[in-house]
Amino acid sequence: MVLTPCGLMLLLGAWGLRRQDAMWRDEAVTYDMAHRGLADLWPTLQHVDVVHGLYYVLMHAWFRFYDATLGGTLGETVGLRLPSVVAMTAAAAGVALLGQRLAGRRAGLCAGVTFALIPVVQQYAQEGRSYAMVCALVVWATYALVVAAARPRRKLWCGYAALMLTACLLHEFAVLALPAHGAAVILARLPRRVLRAWALAAATVLAGLAPLAVFSTRQSAQLSWLVWPDPVQLLTFAVLAVLGAGCARIRVASRGPISLRALALPLLLLPTLFLFLLSYAEPAYVDRYVLYYVVGFALLAGAALARLLRPAGERGQTRARWRRRTMALVLVAAALLPVDVHLRSADSRVDDATAIARAVREVAEPGDGLLFLPARRRIWIAPHPREFRGLHDLALAKSPVASHTLYGTERSGNTIRARMLAARRIVVAADPDGQPVDTDDQEIAKRATLREAFEVCVSREVRGARVTVYGRRGECGGPQ
Repeated sequence: MVLTPCGLMLLLGAWGLRRQDAMWRDEAVTYDMAHRGLADLWPTLQHVDVVHGLYYVLMHAWFRFYDATLGGTLGETVGLRLPSVVAMTAAAAGVALLGQRLAGRRAGLCAGVTFALIPVVQQYAQEGRSYAMVCALVVWATYALVVAAARPRRKLWCGYAALMLTACLLHEFAVLALPAHGAAVILARLPRRVLRAWALAAATVLAGLAPLAVFSTRQSAQLSWLVWPDPVQLLTFAVLAVLGAGCARIRVASRGPISLRALALPLLLLPTLFLFLLSYAEPAYVDRYVLYYVVGFALLAGAALARLLRPAGERGQTRARWRRRTMALVLVAAALLPVDVHLRSADSRVDDATAIARAVREVAEPGDGLLFLPARRRIWIAPHPREFRGLHDLALAKSPVASHTLYGTERSGNTIRARMLAARRIVVAADPDGQPVDTDDQEIAKRATLREAFEVCVSREVRGARVTVYGRRGECGGPQ
């Protein structure tokens, strides 16, 4: 019951893990921060990304081991994503055990397999970010809650609080699982002592998270890129919510004080709904922030499948009907195959720092100037600094490490313009056409100077970026 979902999740996580060595911008941030010394990491977190601080520390420790042992053999992208594969495998095991405890062994098996087959689960099992770890911790905290509700013990409640607090410290929005847990406890009509124990554990989690939450409000500008929920992400949630609600209509015998429906429906719906409502005050909705909502769907779908796939004779159903239902499930899995294949391609993320670095190397000449539009795209250097050697970053005042920032600090607009006018050729790594542009002095100076004093020598569009060589008139030279 546990080994099958774990084996499937591990297999799907390992399939295409390198993704042609592509690394998108968020993974590049993880790679950069994990390879900074702890003495540099702490001052950086005081300026930016403190919400991911614990994750960066864990990845720093992991890379210390990985680079010394397996790095030369497996490569950087495997090391970056392997912890997420392991975490999602642990999550699949937890989902299977939850399904077993709430609805029986067959339901646990189906829930674990369903969880592993969900495309968004496979996506974040192969990303070097904290979301798979958060999902696994929420799953096991939920399991601890179910066990503690059936057999209240101080150790179990302490374990629940510790797991939830760790999940919240890895990412603050894990706290949105608490309302789902509270709803499950209330709907189960548990004894007051159990309600008090859960409330105390939840208060402990909130108290432990409070310092980080207060401090991180100083860095809220990091979410300025969010405008409104992505329609594709909302559609994914809507589809799973409707399917999950449909599965919840199928009656499943309860095997403990908390029923599967009372736990799974709030876990499926409440975290995303709370995050969506929060976005009305300040844009914050991204589906990966509450990735663990898919656990609720997997539990509901697993219980429904377990009931529908009972062998002939248990419900008086014919073998032909059982075969038709099995074939329908096989067809659903086959329909997901194109999505799964796409997730393992280099084009499946918003950009590809590896391809961008390769394009820069191919079009640049030693001594060329270098610009990033906007400045935050300087993170493309982090995974492949060698590809940018010999180029002069005309806007950079202090490097990311020296300035304790993610992207470094830039000179004034006038200084950038003067340095650009002194250059013969400039390689520009920028967002693709059609993206909104920044309006600070530095970005305005870059665009205006390129337009007024340079001409395009060569331009290449790669995944999520456009690499262009600009030259003074008659000075293009190099590859055309």
